Amino acid sequence: MARPDEAAAALPGDGIVPDAQVTMDRAFDLAAEPGAVWPWFAQLGKDRAGWYLPAWVERVVPARRRGLRRVEPSLQHLAVGDVIPDWGGRDATFEIVEHTPPTTLVHRSERGNLRISWAIVLRPAPGGTRVHLRFRIAGVRRVWLVRTGGELMDLLTVAGLAAGLRERVGVRALR
Repeated sequence: MARPDEAAAALPGDGIVPDAQVTMDRAFDLAAEPGAVWPWFAQLGKDRAGWYLPAWVERVVPARRRGLRRVEPSLQHLAVGDVIPDWGGRDATFEIVEHTPPTTLVHRSERGNLRISWAIVLRPAPGGTRVHLRFRIAGVRRVWLVRTGGELMDLLTVAGLAAGLRERVGVRALR
């Protein structure tokens, strides 16, 4: 969970959706330096390395839908302006608007009336890396629904991501 000071701090990408009706902040720690964590975020996503989940969850996911358990060199070449698919619908995508390895990756998306930004910020921390994810959204018709159902979904998916990354980064850090 993001600490109050993290949630209150400005992050890269906040200006993309300055009038956000909902902001979701999540944070977690990984036991590896940002340079070792970064490649996992660079390849994250639909039609890329997938969404990382822990092995016990992935056992019930079809093999073709499981997240990669290795860093794939061919997926490490993001650049500002790249568009990557997202799970938010058949035509949902994210555009990379900031790419500063190994610390910052900011995405934006427009889906009908919705304007979205998603920032991933990695900071050195004692024992490894502090990962801070911020999702901002405007153009929401039912804010209460996003604040309840969306928050719960975000909490669960990020908890799965954190657990999956801990497995992957821990293995990589030992090599």
